Amino acid sequence: MAHRPQIRIPATYMRGGTSKGVFFRLEDLPEAVRVPGAARDALLLRVIGSPDPYGKQIDGMGGATSSTSKTVIVSRSTRPDHDVDYLFGQVSIDKAFVDWSGNCGNLSAAVGPFAIASGLIDASRIPANGIAIVRIWQANIGKTIIAHVPITDGAVQETGDFELDGVTFPAAEVQLEFMDPAAEEDGAGGSMFPTGQLVDELAVPGVGTLKATMINAGIPTIFVDAGAIGYSGTELQDAINGDAKALAMFETVRAHGAVRMGLIDSIDDIGQRQHTPKIAFVAKPADYVASSGKAVAAGDVDLLVRAMSMGKLHHAMMGTAAVAIGTAAAIPGTLVNLAAGGGEREAVRFGHPSGTLRVGAQARLDNGEWTVTKAVMSRSARVLMEGWIRVPADCLE
Repeated sequence: MAHRPQIRIPATYMRGGTSKGVFFRLEDLPEAVRVPGAARDALLLRVIGSPDPYGKQIDGMGGATSSTSKTVIVSRSTRPDHDVDYLFGQVSIDKAFVDWSGNCGNLSAAVGPFAIASGLIDASRIPANGIAIVRIWQANIGKTIIAHVPITDGAVQETGDFELDGVTFPAAEVQLEFMDPAAEEDGAGGSMFPTGQLVDELAVPGVGTLKATMINAGIPTIFVDAGAIGYSGTELQDAINGDAKALAMFETVRAHGAVRMGLIDSIDDIGQRQHTPKIAFVAKPADYVASSGKAVAAGDVDLLVRAMSMGKLHHAMMGTAAVAIGTAAAIPGTLVNLAAGGGEREAVRFGHPSGTLRVGAQARLDNGEWTVTKAVMSRSARVLMEGWIRVPADCLE
């Protein structure tokens, strides 16, 4: 029996915020993979090492967590006032499934640096020293992201002294502006709150009726009060991720919330939307010890937030969920805003399992509808490895 050699594809393995992923230029992919479809999904699954019934992704680049089972495709943009198009694929660990329904806010921080280093940005736009502005079209959800990328001696600066809780080592700061994060694709409009309410009564069989803020900003997110589901908001991963009953409860709440938000028709469809919506629980400030051993005092934060990602408690906070947190905190009356003490605000610092994070948002009430012009946060990014990904050729057949 003849055995065909592996194919190799140029790729870069990058950290962005508290996530890692494999980055590709669209033009470097095999022709069949340059368009959406089964061939693209099959390739990315094999790159990451999924589906893996062992849950380890040993035979691929994935790290067996939602934060490290990610892929990105970047190309020059044909849209006016944009430099690159950014497409994000969240790869399931144990299923043959790539979720294209949302963005990754953490990896968004790596898109600008990748685009510059990969020659996708006109050289005239890159200063010798200073900040390069990269205008990104987030193709999954039809939103604009503006990345402020530090440049030293004409190249992307990756090292620095910016510290991000959830990332072990400091690096250079990349500021991100998520423009009109609650607008529908192409600015068609639509409500930030799909149900029309800042707080809903969400009936969940087997759980009860929960107060919930369901918002579409950054990423569709369902917020509930920690106390209503038996938590304090100070939990770390081990308190939830080893509890099968708790994980099932969160998935049930997520499914019923997704139906109320109009994202799925039936709770039975939730398996096809593993990446969205997110579900998070909030609480008023309290002292706790982060996963690194760092003490977080109640006075250090405005509120506590814990969020689920791909069926597990996230080790820090998803970037897109941080946009939702900042936006909801800016709107008086949401559960997030109330946990933060109520009132109007343009920035919030929240506690998560790995520490704290600050995010700003500018929201306003227009004709009875809340809108947000942009949300701002800082992340960092770094190339971990670059070269070629190798995969068996039969993954494309």
